[in-house]
Amino acid sequence: MMIHDITSKAGRYRSRKRIGRGPGSGHGKTSGRGHKGAGSRSGHKYRAYFEGGQMTWARRMPKRGFTNAQFRTEYHVVNLKALADRFADGDTVDAAALVKAGLIRNDRQPLKILGEGEVSIKLNVSAHKVSKSADAKITAAGGTVTLIEQKKWTRAAAPKKSAQKPAEKPADAPVTEEESGSSDE
Repeated sequence: MMIHDITSKAGRYRSRKRIGRGPGSGHGKTSGRGHKGAGSRSGHKYRAYFEGGQMTWARRMPKRGFTNAQFRTEYHVVNLKALADRFADGDTVDAAALVKAGLIRNDRQPLKILGEGEVSIKLNVSAHKVSKSADAKITAAGGTVTLIEQKKWTRAAAPKKSAQKPAEKPADAPVTEEESGSSDE
């Protein structure tokens, strides 16, 4: 027997801590929760970022600059070698077919095909993005590549207020009473 045979299993199956079973167990009375305070009460949970009332890390860090991360487009990425394994000659490869084949989880994100691996069968690929190497390998094998046009997210534009100026009168036009502001009353 070697040491790695023992250590791989050591500590793997720890016995459950049986709390509230009397003072002899070492976990009786307060059941390891201590005395008083929120932690001793039922239903208490600390938020993941809670630091005991101290100003949290996220709020202490200075916020500088700009990040575009929230607007990043995340793609389902599939390599050619996976397509060659799961599809037959002449098959259509799109997001729905990849979900059915178990290569991607769902078709809510755009799809990108990368060129790792070789493909010797004719595939009709339909994706949002295809790398240059993947495009070359698919077309060399006799297949076709169709790019799906992506819808860009746009903020709903507020209706613009008409900022039309009143039409200017010629200089020699007569002035009416309403425009002059004078009244005989």
